[in-house]
Amino acid sequence: MSNPFFDHPILNSPYEFPDRYWELDEDGQPTQKIIEKRRPAEFITPIPKPRKRKGSAIQKEIIYDEGKGLSTDKQQYESLVKKM
Repeated sequence: MSNPFFDHPILNSPYEFPDRYWELDEDGQPTQKIIEKRRPAEFITPIPKPRKRKGSAIQKEIIYDEGKGLSTDKQQYESLVKKM
């Protein structure tokens, strides 16, 4: 069985105004129907679900001294986030 969407997916010339497109259903799948007008602009940005994190939500303090005695307590970065 022939599938025109996959046999001839490109309908418009790259040098002319696009005047037709393949119709898609709600799930984004082709319906095998060609619409004879310009496709409406729809901007959909999928946002993935946040990952579950293990451990505490508080960031550990970063030590910049590396044990070489080059930094002092006065030179440490001051965190703007309140520690719990």
